[in-house]
Amino acid sequence: MSIGTIEELKTKKCQPCEGGVPPVPREETERLLKDLSGWELTEDGQRIRREWTVKHFMAAMDFFNRVAELAEDEGHHPDLHLVGYRSVTIELWTHAIGGLSENDFITAAKIDELPIELKDT
Repeated sequence: MSIGTIEELKTKKCQPCEGGVPPVPREETERLLKDLSGWELTEDGQRIRREWTVKHFMAAMDFFNRVAELAEDEGHHPDLHLVGYRSVTIELWTHAIGGLSENDFITAAKIDELPIELKDT
């Protein structure tokens, strides 16, 4: 089951998922993650996540608002976490199938296109 490249996924729109489809196989997940900078598979193998350290609290809120708009447009909503006012984490998974679907990779690829104010290194 190949779901295409990250560049192809950026052009797609998430499709409603009410279950009844298998999660993306681990091999396919690992292939896709090689092209999604910073995204990792969680220990349970059911989610992908990425972490950022932003410049300040309002940068985190601005980024979350952009992610929220994207998620609403796609109809696919990630888990958003903010810890310590500037440690941002996003987790994606498809609740209806208890694992990863093409929608998760579409959303991750599009999140990576959003502007974000990162902390200076």
